Amino acid sequence: MLRDHLSGKYAREATVTVTEQVTPAVRRIRLETDRPVEFPYTPGQHIRIQLMDPLSVPGILRPGETLRTYTIWDLDAGRTGIELRVHLYDGDGIGLRWARQAAPGERVTFWWPQGDFFTREAAYHVFVGEETAAAAFGPMLRALDAAAEVHGVLESEAPEHDLPMPDVARRVRRVHRRGAPAAASAVLLGAVAELDLPGNAGAAYVAGEARTCRLVRDYLVRERNWPRTSIKVKPFWTPGKRGLH
Repeated sequence: MLRDHLSGKYAREATVTVTEQVTPAVRRIRLETDRPVEFPYTPGQHIRIQLMDPLSVPGILRPGETLRTYTIWDLDAGRTGIELRVHLYDGDGIGLRWARQAAPGERVTFWWPQGDFFTREAAYHVFVGEETAAAAFGPMLRALDAAAEVHGVLESEAPEHDLPMPDVARRVRRVHRRGAPAAASAVLLGAVAELDLPGNAGAAYVAGEARTCRLVRDYLVRERNWPRTSIKVKPFWTPGKRGLH
């Protein structure tokens, strides 16, 4: 089987049980496993789903080219249900086609879990990103203590595109592009410049489009005197390039 070929001990099988639209550009996909997952998990980490068997098309696809990455939105108490919030960005490709077409009853293989984009101990937390970042920020915010001090900016195309977030995100400002580019976003950068932050002793989490992430990081370092080590950056995409996440 494919999972034996690639590294079967971390591969698991799951069934798609629910698919529905959450916003015009975000789809909910729920996966159910046959038994509880036993691997460690920290909110903010992702799974990688095998969408095609590369061995079925030898010489055309390599194994890594058929894996796509999705942040875990929630893992239920029984550790058998995995909630995803998948952004339906413009474009094509096997990942986007699966996100649009996945239906209840479909079986998938996934690898469990990966990534180091999660919160750390800090005086306060700053979250900056757009729609693709929101899917990671949701579980990270939910994992914080209710008394945690949180700041930040979440950008989307318009209010109806705002992904619902945990209550702890009450101080995270929402801004909207309304047709402006999401790449190298002047809207998001401008909103970050307006943040009233209590010094530079916090931890910042910046995610989404790669050029925007770089602009925000550089602003915090150069204009707000943040140490680079206090800023965690996770570029998920940039126009014309695959494989960032």
